[in-house]
Amino acid sequence: MLDHQLQPQAPARLTRSLGVAGVLFLTLSVTSPASSVFVIVPGMLHAAGTGAVWAMLIAALVCVATGFIYAELSSAWPVAGGEYVAVARTLGPLAGFVMLGINVFNNLLFPPAIALGISALLSDLVPGLAPIPTAMAVVAGATLVALLRIRTNAWITGAFLLVEVAALIGVVWLGAGAAVRPAFDLLVRPVMATGAGLIPASAGGIGVAATIAIFALNGYGAAVYFGEEMHEAPRRIARAILLALLLTLALEIAPLVAVLVAAPDLAQVLAGDDPFGALVRATAGDRAGDLVAVAVVIAIVNAIIACVLACARFFYATGRDQCWGRPIDRWFVLIHPRLNSPWAATLFAGGIGTLCCLVPLQFLLVLSGTGLVAIYAGIAAATIAGRARRLTAHAPYRMPLYPLAPIVTLIALGYVCWTSWLDVDEGRPGLIATAAQIILSAGYYALVLHRRGNWSAHMPDDEPAVRAIAP
Repeated sequence: MLDHQLQPQAPARLTRSLGVAGVLFLTLSVTSPASSVFVIVPGMLHAAGTGAVWAMLIAALVCVATGFIYAELSSAWPVAGGEYVAVARTLGPLAGFVMLGINVFNNLLFPPAIALGISALLSDLVPGLAPIPTAMAVVAGATLVALLRIRTNAWITGAFLLVEVAALIGVVWLGAGAAVRPAFDLLVRPVMATGAGLIPASAGGIGVAATIAIFALNGYGAAVYFGEEMHEAPRRIARAILLALLLTLALEIAPLVAVLVAAPDLAQVLAGDDPFGALVRATAGDRAGDLVAVAVVIAIVNAIIACVLACARFFYATGRDQCWGRPIDRWFVLIHPRLNSPWAATLFAGGIGTLCCLVPLQFLLVLSGTGLVAIYAGIAAATIAGRARRLTAHAPYRMPLYPLAPIVTLIALGYVCWTSWLDVDEGRPGLIATAAQIILSAGYYALVLHRRGNWSAHMPDDEPAVRAIAP
């Protein structure tokens, strides 16, 4: 009895307070359809012209396949560590920690990367707004909001989400009302802009745009990070993931079609930097355009809040799995007694994100690399191993038409890697950066974690998960 009393206290657990709607609000905020449409989709138009519609449909098929993978793995292991837990449980601890290492970069660098673009979006309303101080203030403010109860954050992000959805619906409504060509023409006769005018869209251009679209649609898998705060997560989390994916597809594809059917001068729209804002200003006036710009900024702020929330849960899980050493592991699992949030992990994620705003944007993008490719490949392989070894047999959700989804995902990722390698300016450096992350993570596992003993990733209900983190 005395020995039991002398044992250090086990890490506190996250509180289950979310339903499907709350997790859906948070997940859609991570995907941030409005910021994808206004910031990322114009790059697709530059690459493929109206062939961007085909590119988005191709990417949608890939994302549906990946969505099924996320749904099954998350149903089996709805844990705050997300992808690295599923990979560790199916492919082994080394592969799991490599996935963890890649996620460290992707989770930490996304908020500062998108925050650095806010000043440009507000340039018409607030001329001379300094990019770096603005980005740092936004990430720091989002971090403070992320310290609140997760249920409170679900309502906050849900309210912000309504603003960005309203902006996207407005774009669709304005585009449909000003249509000058049928949507069917975009599929039958896709064209792209060149210096000599419009020419038929190339298969290569559509392929490049499809790789961009996969990144634009990403985020639906973030639901797993909130799994430990969801009621009946194993049974319900797949629904949240698939709903988030379907809504993201609708909210990004519809505005793309709307701006193209309403373009009186296709060449100008396809070459423009802000085709959606231009549509709003041309059809509803400058004031409406300013309001939409504000809505996009709100969408970006909302995405940063949701990303900090997810990142904090991720680091909480790494602390529980004792990845970093005793002092850091103890800090990461600290739960605020009143707000029930992992406050130390939240401050760490937001603090690093705030400091990373001082790093040049291009360098952030290179550091982020093509990590998403490695993450998707890892979970696809985890699904195959989980089925083969019956490790996911307990999952309440089972994807349809297995093994079609992981095969489609791996084939698509092979194509993305090939096109990225051909892009010597951004794609190839990104692949090299991701390879470096893999080597670094594997080296840390071999030299640090493996020497401590058998490292593994745990579910909160596992017996090892409630072991104490020694002082």
